[in-house]
Amino acid sequence: MPHQPPAWLDALVQWFLPPELREELLGDLHEQFALQSEELGERKARLFYLFEVLRFCRPYYLKRRISSQSDTHYSTSYSYSPSMIRNYFKIAFRNLLKHKGYSFINIFGLATGMAVAMMIGLWVWDELSYDKYHKNYDRIAKVMQNGTFNGEFGAGGHMPLPLGNELRTVYGTDFTHVILSSWTREHILAYGDKKFTKMGNYLSPEAPNMFSLNMLKGTRAGLKDPNSILLSESVALALFGDTDPIGKIMKIDNRLNVKVTGIYEDLPYNTDFRDMTFIAPWDLYVSSESWVKRAQDNAEWNNNSWQMLAQIAPNSDFKTINEKIKGVKIKHVPEVAVFKNEIFLHPMSQWHLYTGWDKTGKPDGRIQYVWLFAIIGVFVLLLACINFMNLSTARSEKRAKEVGIRKAVGSVRAQLISQFFSESLLVVTFAFVLSLLLVLLMLPLFNEVADKKLSLLWTNPVFWLAGIGFSLITGLIAGSYPAFYLSSFQPVKVLKGTFRVGRFASVPRKVLVVVQFTVSVTLIIGTTIVFRQIQYAKNRPIGYDRNGLITVTMNTPELYRNYNTLRDALLASDGAIEMSTSSAPATNLNSQNGGFDWEGKDPNFKDSFGTIAVTHDFGKTVGWQFVQGRDFSRKFSTDSSGMVLNETAVRYMGLKNPVGKIMKWNGKPFQIVGVVKDMVMGSPFEPVYQTVFMMDYNWAGVINIKLNPALSAGESLKKIEAVFQKFNPGSPFDYKFSDQEYERKFLAEERIGQLASIFAALAIFISCLGLFGLASFVAEQRTKEIGIRKVLGATVPNLWGLLSKDFVLLVIISCLISAPIAWYFLSDWLKKYEYRTEISWWIFVLAGAGALIITLLTVSFQAIKAALMNPVKSLKSE
Repeated sequence: MPHQPPAWLDALVQWFLPPELREELLGDLHEQFALQSEELGERKARLFYLFEVLRFCRPYYLKRRISSQSDTHYSTSYSYSPSMIRNYFKIAFRNLLKHKGYSFINIFGLATGMAVAMMIGLWVWDELSYDKYHKNYDRIAKVMQNGTFNGEFGAGGHMPLPLGNELRTVYGTDFTHVILSSWTREHILAYGDKKFTKMGNYLSPEAPNMFSLNMLKGTRAGLKDPNSILLSESVALALFGDTDPIGKIMKIDNRLNVKVTGIYEDLPYNTDFRDMTFIAPWDLYVSSESWVKRAQDNAEWNNNSWQMLAQIAPNSDFKTINEKIKGVKIKHVPEVAVFKNEIFLHPMSQWHLYTGWDKTGKPDGRIQYVWLFAIIGVFVLLLACINFMNLSTARSEKRAKEVGIRKAVGSVRAQLISQFFSESLLVVTFAFVLSLLLVLLMLPLFNEVADKKLSLLWTNPVFWLAGIGFSLITGLIAGSYPAFYLSSFQPVKVLKGTFRVGRFASVPRKVLVVVQFTVSVTLIIGTTIVFRQIQYAKNRPIGYDRNGLITVTMNTPELYRNYNTLRDALLASDGAIEMSTSSAPATNLNSQNGGFDWEGKDPNFKDSFGTIAVTHDFGKTVGWQFVQGRDFSRKFSTDSSGMVLNETAVRYMGLKNPVGKIMKWNGKPFQIVGVVKDMVMGSPFEPVYQTVFMMDYNWAGVINIKLNPALSAGESLKKIEAVFQKFNPGSPFDYKFSDQEYERKFLAEERIGQLASIFAALAIFISCLGLFGLASFVAEQRTKEIGIRKVLGATVPNLWGLLSKDFVLLVIISCLISAPIAWYFLSDWLKKYEYRTEISWWIFVLAGAGALIITLLTVSFQAIKAALMNPVKSLKSE
C-alpha cells in the first residue's frame, strides 16, 4: 500500500487554497511525498510535507477566500442575514398553514404540556416559598419535644409554660425572642351590634416583631398593654367599617374588654399563620384563665398545653442550640428521662414540608407530594415534547424531495439547517404563547382543587427565563433530527427516487410512544389506588352516628352558666332530640395523658390514653355502641367516678372482663362501667387510639346536639338558633356538622387524588393527540399499499387490523412496563397508612384495558378512514 500523507494536512490545504488550485497543488505535494518516503523514510517525509503545506497557508489566500465567499449569493454568512431569517420564518409559517391538522396537534399538544408543567411549577414554587412572608423566616422555629414511647419515636409541639422562662434566662444569648402562644382557635369578637367568630391567638408582646407584621395603623408594640388587641385588616373592616378602629373598646368572647392598638396587613395564604386574624396579649390570657395562671405560678413542667415559638440570635444556629437545650426538661422532670425526652427547635423553613416524623424518627410530610408533582410535571412536559419530536421527524421524511430540490438549485447545508430550526422554533413559540392563555383559563379551577391562591409570576425573571429557556431547548432538540439528518441527503439520490428511509428509522418514534403510554398508564394506576385508599378509609366503621350531629364551641361564660336550662329549652323546642357536652368533639381526640394504673399492669410499661370528659347524655347524643356494660346514668351517683373504655383500650390493657374493675388515674380510682366500639376520632387512616371517657361537667369544650330526624335540618337549626339567642345573646350561633368535619379529614388525600386524576387525564390526552397524528401519518404513508391490498380483496377489518396492530403492541408493552413501576412506588406510598387498602391485580388489568380501548378509539378513526378510501384514487395519485 503506497504511503499517504496526513489527512488533516490535506484538509488544511483544501481549506486555504482556492478551488482552481487545489487539485494541481495537492497532486504535486502527494507525488513529492511518495518520492521522499522511498528515499528518506516516511517519518522525514511527513515532516517535509508539513513544511510544504505551511508555505501555502498564506494570508493572501485566506483574504481571497473570505472575499470570494462574501461575493457568493449562497454563502453561509448570508443565510443568517435578517432578510434570510425573515424568509425562513415565512416559509415555516406557510408550512404550518399547509398542514393545519399536524400543526394543530403539534401546537396544542405542546401547549397543553407546557400549561400543565407551568401550573405544577407554580404549585411547587408556592409550596417551597411557604412562610417566606416573614422576614425572619430563616431564624424562626417552633420549640418542640420528642421521645421514645414503648419503642416508638414521637414528637409534638405541646410545651410546658416554665420552659419559656428557662430559655429566656439560662439561654438568653442564643435567642432574640421566645414567644408563648395559645393554640389558634375560634373566639367571638364583638363591637356594638356586630359579632363575628374569628380565629386568633394569645401571644407574647414581642410576637409582632418576630413575625415582621406589616402594620397599617398603630405599632408592633401594641401588645405591651395587657388589655389590648391587634386586628387584621379584614377583621377591622368587618367590625368597624370605614371608622378608624385605633383606641376603640371591643370584647373577646363576651367577657374581656380590650382596646384596639394596631391593624396589620392580612397574612398571605401561603403561611402557617394565615388563620390568625387577631392577636391578644399573653398576659390577658393568663389573667383570664385560672388554669393557665396556676400552671404559670406553680411552674407546672408536666402540663404540656401550649405552643412556644422562638427566634434565634444572629450569631447562633439551630444545631448548636439544639445540643444545648435538649436536656432542659429532664433536668426539671427527671422521670421523663426514661422516654429519652429531648427539647429541640423545628425551623420555620421545615414547618410546611416536614410536618411530622414517623415511628422511627424519619421526617415526614408534604415534601413527598412536592417531589411527586414535580416529577409528574416533568413527565407530562416530556409527553408533549415526545409528540412534537415524533410528528416533526415523521413529517420531515416526507420532505426529502424538497431538500433535494433546494440543494439542486444551490442551497447550502447551513441554510437547510436554519430553515428546519426556524420551523421548530416557530411552533414552540406559538405553543408557549398558547400555554400562557391556557394557564390563565385553568388557574381558577386549579386553585379551587389545590386549595391555593396562585397567579402567573409576570414580574419574576426566573419564570420568564425558565419558559423561554425551555422553549429554545425544545425547539432545538425537536428540530435537530430534520435539520442535521435531512440536510445531509444527496440530491441526486432523492430526485432519482432511489433514496429510502432506513428500516430502523421508525424505532425511535416507537420507543417514544412506549415511554408516553408507560407514564400515562402509571398515572392511571396511581390515581385509581389513591381513590381506593380514600374510599377504603371512608367505609370503615366509625363507632358512632355522625348523621344529624352538630357541635357548638363553648366560648362564652353564658353557655357554661346556663347549660342545664339551655338543654331543657332545646329539648322542649323539638329542634333536637338530645344534647350533651364533652371536652372535645367526636371528630377530634385532642388530649392524651399517662399516669394510669390497673390490675395486672407491667410496672415498666409506660401508658398513654386519649382522655375525653363527657356529660351523662353524651352516649345517647353520638350513638355509642356498647359491647359490654352500660352507659353513664343519673340513676347511679357513683358514675361521677366511672369510666367508659373503647375496645382498643381494653386490648391495650390486656383485660378480658373489664366491667366493674378499678382503674386509677394519678392515684384517683375510677370504676369501669362499660366498653364501647371504637370511635374514629383521629385520622381515619390510622388505628383507633386507646381512649377513656369520664364524667366531668367542668371540663367542657363543645356542646353536642342531635338534630330531630323528623324535621329537616333547616327547620331544626332555626329552632335551635332561637334557643341559643335567648340564653347566649352576645354571640352568633356558629355550629359545625360532624359529618362534614369528618369528611375534612380526607381533604389532603382527596386533593392529591383529584390533582393526580387531572394530570393523568391530560397525560392520556396528550399521548392520544400524538398517537392520532402518527396514525394519520402512517395511513398517509401506506396509501398505495392499502389501495393494492383492497384491489387484491382485503376487507375493511383486515386493513383496520393491519394499521392498528403496531400501535396496540406498543401500548401492551407500555402496560407491561408500567405495572411493576406503579406497584413499587404505590406500595411504598401505602406503607405510611396503618389502615390501608390492598393493591389488587384487577387495577392493573383495568388500567391496561382502558389504555388499549383509548388507543383503538384514537387510531381507528384514521385506520378506517384509510381503509374506506377508493383504491382507484390512491393508486392514481401515484
